[in-house]
Amino acid sequence: MAAKKAKQEQHDREVLASPAAARREAGAGPPPKMKRKEYEREMRLLHGELVAMQEWVKASGAKVCIVFEGRDTAGKGGTIKRITERVSPRVFRVVALPAPTEREKSQMYIQRHLPHFPAAGEVVIFDRSWYNRAGVEPVMGFCTPQETERFLELTPAVEKAMTDSGILLLKYWLEVSAAEQTRRLESRINDPRKIWKLSDLDLKSYSRWYDYSRARDVMLAVTDTTWAPWYIAHTDDKKRGRLNIISHLLSQVPYKPLAPRHVKLPKRQQPGGYREPDLPLRYIPTPF
Repeated sequence: MAAKKAKQEQHDREVLASPAAARREAGAGPPPKMKRKEYEREMRLLHGELVAMQEWVKASGAKVCIVFEGRDTAGKGGTIKRITERVSPRVFRVVALPAPTEREKSQMYIQRHLPHFPAAGEVVIFDRSWYNRAGVEPVMGFCTPQETERFLELTPAVEKAMTDSGILLLKYWLEVSAAEQTRRLESRINDPRKIWKLSDLDLKSYSRWYDYSRARDVMLAVTDTTWAPWYIAHTDDKKRGRLNIISHLLSQVPYKPLAPRHVKLPKRQQPGGYREPDLPLRYIPTPF
């Protein structure tokens, strides 16, 4: 009986971890691709909530740190853009650090990330983070197995110190299927708008799908803690993935919309004799 119960619990966990599996359990296939009009309508509502959250963060002095990790092409950059496009860059800061310098390589690993942690009234979003040491670095041979092991050993304590200091730490792993990753990488090859996204490292990483899977599994097992859990988002459907992530983010921040201000534009001053000067100004061409 105990073995049967354990097997059922394992099955239930697998279903909960996979939306596709959950739909199969219900006898349904994947939902259809979301239409642009519906997507923008839902995003407009979420943007309004993000602004409300922003105003609460400023007023309360909250410190919010959001980490985005995941497969190549899983949609981290696009999700971050949708989060930040209607809010103030003075409150929402995006941190996407380049490869470490020689000096930074000699420092304590977490050291170059520390100056970017949020102060009161800030939301900091890491587009990839210190978790490079648990993913791309060991897979691509940029660090030793011992360095990764040491990182995984220390990270839960570092994140406990962050949350104990009052930082609300949210960690998202974006997961995409192998077939969809291939489609997205291929779409970048001949598209001049996307070719900059296709780096030599992406091409090298592409062949190491299961090495990344193993590294991801170890990372999640060790650093998924009660004070800084990982949240998994399936993003084969980019539109649904972005909406799901933003709505979840909002649910994790205990913001309360502030009372709306009564705003009335003041009267504009009279010209007082002002006239446009006759200056040799250079106007831009107007081909549109």
